[in-house]
Amino acid sequence: MDDLEFELRDDYIPLCDLLKYCGITETGGMAKQLIDEGMVRVDGEVELRKRAKIRAGQVVTGDGFAIHVA
Repeated sequence: MDDLEFELRDDYIPLCDLLKYCGITETGGMAKQLIDEGMVRVDGEVELRKRAKIRAGQVVTGDGFAIHVA
C-alpha cells in the first residue's frame, strides 16, 4: 500500500484534484471515475462527491493507497 502525505497550501483541496496531484490517477477524469465507482474513502466512509473539500487531518484511502492530508 502506498502511504502518502500531502501538505495543503490552502484551506482545502477538492477530492478529485488530490487524487490527481498525488499520482493515484493520471487525469482528473480518471479520478472522477474512481470516485463515481465508490472506490475512494474519506476518513473511512465512501465518498461519492468528486469535489468534496478535503482538509488537513483527513485521510483518503482506496485500493492500495492512503493519503494523509496535513
